[in-house]
Amino acid sequence: MNETPIQSALAGDVKKAIALPSLMFAGGAIGNIIAIVVLSISRQERKSSAFYTLVCGLAVTDLLGTCLASPLTIANYLDQHVLKDQHLCEFHSFLLLFFGVAGLSIICAMSAERYLAICCPYTYQRWGVDRRFAQKFLFSIYISNIIFCCLPMMGMAGSELQPPLTWCFIDWRTQEPSIAAYSFLYGSVSLLLILATIVFNCVVCGTLLLMRQRTVQRPVSRASVRERWRALSSAAETQMIAVLVMTSAVVLACSAPLVVRVFVNQITQENNYKADLAAIRIAAVNPILDPWIYILLRRSLFRRILSFSKKVGNTQKRNSPSTPRRTLLYPDVMMRDNHVFTSLLCNANVISQLPAAVQFTTCDGEIHH
Repeated sequence: MNETPIQSALAGDVKKAIALPSLMFAGGAIGNIIAIVVLSISRQERKSSAFYTLVCGLAVTDLLGTCLASPLTIANYLDQHVLKDQHLCEFHSFLLLFFGVAGLSIICAMSAERYLAICCPYTYQRWGVDRRFAQKFLFSIYISNIIFCCLPMMGMAGSELQPPLTWCFIDWRTQEPSIAAYSFLYGSVSLLLILATIVFNCVVCGTLLLMRQRTVQRPVSRASVRERWRALSSAAETQMIAVLVMTSAVVLACSAPLVVRVFVNQITQENNYKADLAAIRIAAVNPILDPWIYILLRRSLFRRILSFSKKVGNTQKRNSPSTPRRTLLYPDVMMRDNHVFTSLLCNANVISQLPAAVQFTTCDGEIHH
């Protein structure tokens, strides 16, 4: 039977509407699979670190979130009665709630791990923070967040189909106190995770900058270059901080709009459906962007970036009219000890094994605490 013009127009609209969620699903799934493969072929030294384990946990979480939530959205575009089923609507709402707060929890755990490793190394060692510790912590994150996000299905809050009838979320405009309490609770937990991540990252970056500034200002003999660079300028440590900062920026930027909408909708009771849809779409971009940070900042590429920056520094030094005193960051010294960089790239916890207030002298291997 031939299609009528109305049927053809509707079919065209569906194809246009389904294009965006399909592309986002493909991008998130393919990107996270590549990221997991890249992380899996890393050296054993990095695999055994807690930070590496948390990064893998975030990649797996993003992949699961994409593969579970996106097919329901695509199916609803094809048949608008899919999410009208209350059980499927509650499940879709649970997925959005869980993977949103789980991503924030893992990135906060990554920031806390770096904070302990760099600012509290004695506590880091005493607690035995390693791969097994991180795996147990990931498991606790999943269990606690599953229980927390199951509360709406247990009657503490309600889930409803959100305009334009393509996704489900909690009832965040209700005036019923018990249901409104869950909206505020979810928003508050997410906000606390965001603030904690920002604080941890600022403290870690500030501590590293302060340590390196103090080190550069102290005179140093050539014999102690290896020890001081190993302690404070590990390329592997720098790579981990770069991954942490960039991943945190992406996760927080993608999660913050939805958290803001939770508070705004519950407080003002306004019906700004376009802002709600924009917020959930921005949150859906997060698992697409995250894996490319791990891929682009992998060790081999990061080493090339460091090598290029070192060549630029050598060129600038040769063009300089004056000859500066040989110090830790003098390129000629770095070139003679170039093998130190290679060994450091395989060690993901160099600074983690040192006290926070290590002081070096010009004598070989002498360290005063």
